[in-house]
Amino acid sequence: MELPEHLNKDSNGYESAEKIILRWDSTASEDARERMIFETDRQEADLYLQAVDEIQRSLSNVSISNSSNAGKNANAVDDQSKVNTTIQIAMARLEDEFRNILITHSSALETDSLFDPSSSSISTPSHHELEEDDTLSNDDSSHHHDLLQLQLQHCESSDSSTYRSTSSIREVDLMPSEAICDLQAIAMRMISSGYLRECIQVYGSVRKSAIDSSFRKLGIEKLSIGDVQRLEWEALESKIRRWIRAAKVCVRILFASEKKLCEQIFECVGTDIDDACFMETVKGPAIQLFNFAEAISISRRSPEKLFKILDLHDALMDLLPDIEAVFDSKSSDSIRVQAAEILSRLAEAARGILSEFESAVLREPSRVPVPGGTIHPLTRYVMNYISLISDYKQTLIELIISKPSTGSRYSGDQTTPDMEFAELEGKTPLALHLIWIIVVLQFNLDGKSKHYRDASLAHLFIMNNVHYIVQKVKGSPELREMIGDDYLRKLTGKFRQAATSYQRATWVSVLYCLRDEGLHVSGSFSSGVSKSALRERFKTFNAMFEEVHRTQATWLIPDTQLREELRISISEKLIPAYRSFLGRFRSHIESGRHPENYIKYSVEDLEMAVLDFFEGYPVSQHLRKRSQ
Repeated sequence: MELPEHLNKDSNGYESAEKIILRWDSTASEDARERMIFETDRQEADLYLQAVDEIQRSLSNVSISNSSNAGKNANAVDDQSKVNTTIQIAMARLEDEFRNILITHSSALETDSLFDPSSSSISTPSHHELEEDDTLSNDDSSHHHDLLQLQLQHCESSDSSTYRSTSSIREVDLMPSEAICDLQAIAMRMISSGYLRECIQVYGSVRKSAIDSSFRKLGIEKLSIGDVQRLEWEALESKIRRWIRAAKVCVRILFASEKKLCEQIFECVGTDIDDACFMETVKGPAIQLFNFAEAISISRRSPEKLFKILDLHDALMDLLPDIEAVFDSKSSDSIRVQAAEILSRLAEAARGILSEFESAVLREPSRVPVPGGTIHPLTRYVMNYISLISDYKQTLIELIISKPSTGSRYSGDQTTPDMEFAELEGKTPLALHLIWIIVVLQFNLDGKSKHYRDASLAHLFIMNNVHYIVQKVKGSPELREMIGDDYLRKLTGKFRQAATSYQRATWVSVLYCLRDEGLHVSGSFSSGVSKSALRERFKTFNAMFEEVHRTQATWLIPDTQLREELRISISEKLIPAYRSFLGRFRSHIESGRHPENYIKYSVEDLEMAVLDFFEGYPVSQHLRKRSQ
């Protein structure tokens, strides 16, 4: 074969290179199939790379010769074919070597040291279970087999914890420098020979597999949007907690480190190529990661979802700058756009849930009165809910930017309460929404109170529930700050007014029995007290008090202090009036027959009986307790 002039000058070099390439042709040699060049001694790997360089030079020279002697040299086509065949064998081998090095040094992240306990999402016992202990044992040193773990153990060591923070981007070395140098050398030769697509495909395939392994360790499941939306909310809550923790690791460590590895290997051949390899590797996993949050953002809205949606929103908002930093190229626009759109939808979902919650509180339809006029389950639920809302004050102040849709005293709508914003000037939209929720709760409770047949019990019900609202507001500094002391005083006035209304409805008629009017008689010959009228008055008082005692012992005021205050208030009115009445008229009864039928209670008896009120169980149980 007649070689081109340039190749003739270095024919020994070409032939030597060709021998090296053919010696490692895995299609022709059993030994070549069983061994990897870059796993033998360093000199053999260097020789192979030099041989590839020589073949590439030969290919270039053959091409130049062919173009200058087109149609004149019949052997030129054979030369070209021979060199092409050799380069194809070399590229097939390098592709295998490239894959083998990647596989050898690709392993899942060791998740033990990646979670920072302080970075967990907000968790409140009222609406979350305690955080699961997802972290693995830090003692599993036998599994810390790759360089990533060594990097994590030695970088930015802390005296207080072995946990690595996930609050900012933390690139780690995914492979040793020797492997990176080998990969870089192979990539340069494959790409310069026109094997860019094959190089990217091999790289992406192997590294995607490593990311998939890391995803499994982090608890990230392959769930479609439909799969997520079909899950029960209780199951989703724990998945959301896990996702928030895993997403921080994925964006700030896993994806950032993958980007660094691409740059290390492909920086010598241009930024477009390293970006193409990065996106080939992480685009699918990134979409898988964010699809979960997207599914939550477009799922059916309900009140119990608000706090986890806010957790997701806060986590994604915190991650967004790092997402933009890691996915900063034009080819990764879709990832940045997806993250931003999910954030927007989560914000809209939170606003929508709050609005729907307000409507649900207003329309809550239960009509069966709660026994004993105690705190209604709706009141507990709503106040616990808005107390939790106040825990997310900083986020919601930014998200809630419009006032609630309320009624007006001029609207004439009897199904919606009034709320005049002029009285609440200076409040944030979020504060106005919280006040509005309390307004509609009271409106609903007023409606429920009408289902009690006993007006006294209706007033007690309102007193109990509004007092509970006041205590919940006072118990949360954030909620109290937003509601404000002016509105709190208004609420306090309402439950005190309900207590006064209760006392009037119950005790005015009882105390009316202890008046003097109607007991005195006068005539032309004598004046004095009508014993028959007096006996009737005592009988009426006894009957009325016994009925009140029997009935209201079963009523319930759950708050100990409020219960005691109301008993004291009752005693301050009842006991002095009875003592005075008894003092004035006892002699008239005792001078007659069977006085015990009319004076059934001593002052001390009444004082003891009042202590039975509002305990929530029948008088017979009180009597047994006293006898014991």
